[in-house]
Amino acid sequence: MRRTSRLLVASLLAFGAAVPAATASELVVGFTRDADTLDPANHRKRETETIIRNMYDGILTRDSDMNILPELAVSYTQVSPTVYEFKIRDGVTFHDGSAMTAEDVKFTLERLTAEGGMGDGQTSPRKSLLGPLSGVEVVDGSTVRVTLSEPWPLLPAMLPFQEVVSKAFVEKVGTEGMATQANGTGPFKLVEWRKGDSIIMERFDGYYGGAPGIEPADKACVDRVIFKIIPESASRVAALLSGDVHIINELPPFSVEQVKNSPNADVVTVNGTRSFFIALNTQGEIFDDLRVRQAVAHAIDKNLIIDKILGGNAESIAGILSPDAFGKNDNLPEYAYDPDKARALLAEAGYPDGIEVTMDTEGAFKDTAEAIASLLTRAGIKTQVTVGEGALLSQKWRTKGGEKTGDMFFTSWGNGSLDPEGIFVPTHVTAARGNSAGYSNPEIDKLLTEAATEVDREKRAAMYQQAEAIANADLPYVYLWVPQDIYGVSKRLSGWTPSADSRINLHDACLK
Repeated sequence: MRRTSRLLVASLLAFGAAVPAATASELVVGFTRDADTLDPANHRKRETETIIRNMYDGILTRDSDMNILPELAVSYTQVSPTVYEFKIRDGVTFHDGSAMTAEDVKFTLERLTAEGGMGDGQTSPRKSLLGPLSGVEVVDGSTVRVTLSEPWPLLPAMLPFQEVVSKAFVEKVGTEGMATQANGTGPFKLVEWRKGDSIIMERFDGYYGGAPGIEPADKACVDRVIFKIIPESASRVAALLSGDVHIINELPPFSVEQVKNSPNADVVTVNGTRSFFIALNTQGEIFDDLRVRQAVAHAIDKNLIIDKILGGNAESIAGILSPDAFGKNDNLPEYAYDPDKARALLAEAGYPDGIEVTMDTEGAFKDTAEAIASLLTRAGIKTQVTVGEGALLSQKWRTKGGEKTGDMFFTSWGNGSLDPEGIFVPTHVTAARGNSAGYSNPEIDKLLTEAATEVDREKRAAMYQQAEAIANADLPYVYLWVPQDIYGVSKRLSGWTPSADSRINLHDACLK
């Protein structure tokens, strides 16, 4: 019989609900952030997708080594540079018992890509993730043909990020209902979402087994999964060490040895695909000056923070792309740590007495942001860290085309495909949804637009390398590092392996 957390019991009772019966297979994940929604088509957060992906499956998926595999598709073929065909698996059912068909796949892709496709004039914020997808056709009962308006070799790599929904269910509950209800084909089905506290799921016994290429292809191992929302790092670590949770994400590097030395938990890591950076508001009166942006870059000792704060579990970057990404420019100049040069640049820009700024960040990154702020302050950039809730920070800094109102934003962007299209375009193209710096350079816009459809790999790589060199010189962001993803796991856990795309796939996770 598992040891039920007093904290979890109290939380459940606080919501006025009965505490679920204790079982030997209730797996609890201590997770940094609540879902923004349960609608697979209406978000742009990796944490939200991690939760959703345990209830919904996709046409394609990835294994823990990032290989692309058929999931709801049996196979797929590239018929021409602009046409793909997918053979859809028979015998798959949604959680409500209805059969999944090729029509559901067609509906899903159209809902994601059509203007106003979500109803009431709303277009999915995930539309750009499917690039030039222009048409979807059901050829026969099990074949879906996808047409692109131009060549786009990235399509298979982007489909694992899209989950198939039930056409009938969406038409029944609408987009508003999809925000809080779930009816997927995944290994777990929704029991209850207690916003801000937990998302509770139970095993779907009608599950078809998932991708045959990821063994074992069967029902989920555990009876129940709970994503317990614990934003504070210290609280997540404490919950793991006490046995109240079995997996925690974003284990702080300074807690690695503590977890390794504990009797009931251990540490697992995976090479990450998430670039960390500081967005500098180029639309504001301070950071519209390149010299001030350069001062910030020279004031930060990246190697010190990687060594002392991140435990050496990260690699420094001078551009937005991961060292493992396609098209990475390996010859970018570094802005060396030089606080005296930072002060001189500030004085040259008209700030001989320094500047005072605020740096926004989420709770999970508070410790690292404060370490950066300390270094900035020593160099004459007096920095106050302000911790905000993720959805509000996204609204403030990532409203597409919106005017920025803050000074600095310590944040990150994931790029599970390791293709520049997934990170360079949203963060650097003028008025793009992730362009937190408010940056605009027509030359970069042109390079990134042309690279998206270039079929010659060498030419395409050269375009991205040129764009990274321009961004490195313009410095709308201070590019920091790509860390390893570090998880704390219970020694009771087996069958689970972390993935570089940050998904926590619990289908095969078991508890001893």
